[in-house]
Amino acid sequence: MSEFKDMNVKDLVEKERQLREDLFRTRFKLATGDLEDTSGINKMKKDIARIKTVLSQRMAESAEQ
Repeated sequence: MSEFKDMNVKDLVEKERQLREDLFRTRFKLATGDLEDTSGINKMKKDIARIKTVLSQRMAESAEQ
């Protein structure tokens, strides 16, 4: 999570978009039977959640000021 805390908002939004696209492709591979290692799906979902957490914390900080 610390890697995401060091990123700015623009980079976080871009990383989230990229992870969502990768997750879509990975799920598609799973559905077609081309995916051998399914652990990547959970890792991507957790990374997306971490990014959303950091973004919401920053929104709360900016709202307080």
